[in-house]
Order: sequence, then structure tokens, then C-alpha cells
Amino acid sequence: MKKILFVLLGSAMIAGLSSFAPVKSAKDVVTYSVNAEKSKVDWVGSKKSDYHTGYFTVKSGSVQVDGGKLKGGEFVIDLANVKVTDGAGEKLAGHLKSPDFFDVAKFSEATYKITSVSYTSDNKANITGTLSLKGVSLPVSLQAAIRSADAKDGFFAEAFVSLDRSLFGVSYGAGMIANDVQLAVHIFAK
Repeated sequence: MKKILFVLLGSAMIAGLSSFAPVKSAKDVVTYSVNAEKSKVDWVGSKKSDYHTGYFTVKSGSVQVDGGKLKGGEFVIDLANVKVTDGAGEKLAGHLKSPDFFDVAKFSEATYKITSVSYTSDNKANITGTLSLKGVSLPVSLQAAIRSADAKDGFFAEAFVSLDRSLFGVSYGAGMIANDVQLAVHIFAK
């Protein structure tokens, strides 16, 4: 009987002590800083008889990765340095900076903050976030391809979206210039 009592007390003592052992958790969330030199947002704007192309650089930002999966992030888009890559060049860039479009004297930056990420496969995700542009903040969802999300190679993702510019108060040329602007977002982070 004493042996059984010692075995039960010993088991209870081991169980009690093990309840104070640290709980092993999933990998910690890692924050990567956006590489501003490589990250950008390409755009294509169309009108009745033509289209224009260009890009915005990404000034700064970060993404959070947990176990190789994107969990969150935020980045700042530099509107004041909009680049036009077709023949319209500096003339169009100047017009895009004016109050007719982005009014960069008042709103030199836009921000995108990720609010949720839902993976549809190992490297494809639906990203929902809030885009703040010209004093207007609205939810914007992106279809993203997560190309890399690890410590060795860092983070690289591409996302594509058609955005209605008029929702953000960019309505110059309505009827002549399409409201939908095609965007390709390229984010690199280490």
C-alpha cells in the first residue's frame, strides 16, 4: 500500500512541477523592414484613346511573418515622386501631382495597412487592408502571390488590383479618363 501511495504522490508531484514548465509556442512573429529601393507600385491609367503607365516608390514599411506566412504589415507610398514611364513624361507627372489628381502639396503620401490575410494555397493569399489616399480611408482587397517569406531570402510578394480612383476623390476627366486604375504592388523586405 505504501508503494502505491508513493507512486501516486510521485506522479502528482511530477505533474504539478511540469505544469510550471514553459509552454512551447509556434515560431515568433518576425518583422521585416521594407526595402524602399526595390519596392514599388506600378500603375496603368486608361482613357478613351490611349493609356499611360508609371509607378510610385514605396517609402517605408514593414511586414510581419509567422512560420513563413504573412500575418500583417503596413507601408507608405510616395505620391510626390510619381514616375511616368511612357512618352508623356514630366508633363503628365506634374499634372498627376496637381490638385486635379493627387494634390501632393497636401497629400504627399498614401498608406496601406493590412488588416487580415487569408491563404488560398501555400503561396497565394487574399489580403484585406485599409488604403488611405487624399484624406480618404477605404478597405481594399488584393490578390497576392507570396514569393518568399523566410529569414534567408526575406519577404517578396506581388499583388494586383483594379482600383476605382473616384472613391478617393480623384475624379478629374470623368467620362474621358477611366475611373479604374490597374495596380501591381511589389513589396521586398528583409
